[in-house]
Amino acid sequence: MPPLPAAALALPLLLLLLVVRTPPPTGARPSPGPDYLRRGWLRLLAEGEGCAPCRPEECAPPRGCLAGWVRDPCGCCLECANLEGQLCDLDPNAHFYGRCGEQLECRLDTGSDLSRGEVPEPLCACRSQRPLCGSDGHTYAQICRLQEVARARPDANLTVAHPGPCESGPQIVLHPYDTWNVTGQDVIFGCEVFAYPMASIEWRKDGLDIQLPGDDPHISVQFRGGPQRFEVTGWLQIQAVRPSDEGTYRCLARNALGQVEAPASLTVLTPDQLNSTGIPQLRSLNLLPEEEAESEESDYY
Repeated sequence: MPPLPAAALALPLLLLLLVVRTPPPTGARPSPGPDYLRRGWLRLLAEGEGCAPCRPEECAPPRGCLAGWVRDPCGCCLECANLEGQLCDLDPNAHFYGRCGEQLECRLDTGSDLSRGEVPEPLCACRSQRPLCGSDGHTYAQICRLQEVARARPDANLTVAHPGPCESGPQIVLHPYDTWNVTGQDVIFGCEVFAYPMASIEWRKDGLDIQLPGDDPHISVQFRGGPQRFEVTGWLQIQAVRPSDEGTYRCLARNALGQVEAPASLTVLTPDQLNSTGIPQLRSLNLLPEEEAESEESDYY
């Protein structure tokens, strides 16, 4: 069999180098997907080529590094460190996934749900999980989150005001929403509140100062802490609604620093009214808005 021409061998090699040498976008948070793996192969390629004499003046300054900077595999130039939750190298002598940033360390992710036979992945994790108060008045879950925000907004000059959460008046994270139902059915209103010190939640109806449930046996209230830290959630349940239950209900949250409230209306229909009115017009009243469907933990509270 005749040997392949040199041009036929060079083309696949050229395509491979173009793929491997394509750098990830600066300022973006890499994921454990193909782009992130390409960074690892790029490191191996650099090690295979060997380290040239270090000339710091020839190093391109890294940009958009939310977790800070680390030295490259040759110990010469600076590169972006890995953020919390990104893959990392457990072996300090390895340079495939990269090193974790400031206040982070590489640990095996044993807390996630693993299928049978799966091996936990090494991920960057923050050394501290204690909340703290930023100079912007927001409470951050831990120091790594604050540092990410500080590097993303350098003009804000964000610093740590003090350990522990910031004192704040209540903020309603998830409002109760307008709803309707037919007589005899049950209705539930929910209200999720953040505050430090923790807030108390009360329920009122139609501008009255009478705290629910009062002595009404078909109305009940429940409370629990969460779902996030420094939050409390309250529910108002009305069993077997009657026409007299129709009205506006208010979630009122308060602590020593202030109070806030959020209203929601209840429309009660009899079966005859439902048949004469039609469902399509009323169905929209009973839908939870998309932006309130979930309460997600953000960088700060």
